[in-house]
Amino acid sequence: MILFRFRENALRGTPALLAAAVKVGEVMGQPPPVGYLVGDIGLGDGSRRLYAHLSENSVEGNINAVAFHYLQPDVDWHSRVLFALEKMAHRPVLIADAGFMYAAKMSGQASEYDLFTPDVGELAFLADEEAPHPFYTRGFILHEDMRTPALIERVYRHENAAACLLVKGQPDYVADRQGIHTTIDLPVEEAMEAIGGTGDTVTGIVAALIGAGIEVREAAILAARVNRLAGHYARPTPATQVTDIVKQIPAALARILDEKTLMSGNRRV
Repeated sequence: MILFRFRENALRGTPALLAAAVKVGEVMGQPPPVGYLVGDIGLGDGSRRLYAHLSENSVEGNINAVAFHYLQPDVDWHSRVLFALEKMAHRPVLIADAGFMYAAKMSGQASEYDLFTPDVGELAFLADEEAPHPFYTRGFILHEDMRTPALIERVYRHENAAACLLVKGQPDYVADRQGIHTTIDLPVEEAMEAIGGTGDTVTGIVAALIGAGIEVREAAILAARVNRLAGHYARPTPATQVTDIVKQIPAALARILDEKTLMSGNRRV
């Protein structure tokens, strides 16, 4: 599994994503994720170096999932990387979050991806078939009356979504072209709304679960449930840091997997 990043912050962003993936791997018996951290501070130089590396060099190893995170959007470089990944003998599951979803949408190749993990604001940009950049998302789409289910329907109508969506918010939605499949709204911890990085942990969790061989939609549902339960276990306040939630991921994942096993009537060994 490879996770991509262009800007550092100790308590959120890609470090939170990677930490969440590591914790999932500990429970699932998976090796640590491989991450590319290229030190881009917003000018795009680090992102371009990584784009060039990925498009010009073969990605080695048995990789089940690739998650693109805070890379600066660049349509031309995005397409080169996508074409290189499509040539792999074993095509990995492709996941895009944050700015990389913008590049995927702007390139017209969003449907080549297996999973997008937007929040509602990012979903609004994906839903605007005319907007070339998030700054130009039209006002009526951003209006509060444009609810998440309507945005999801619009995103698929205009071919601006991956095969599966995990929409992060209150509640979380897992959807595909047929519509909303699952709504996850419990447990609720209002203090989590003020904690930066909780969206990044969801993406790290789902990437690691997919890397462990779980089907995309099922992994998205599990990730949303685990992230919420980990937040609940952390007993959050507005002062809580995302690292406090990351520490609770193993316990939350173990409980969710146990519940899933009980419901299926099988015993975990």
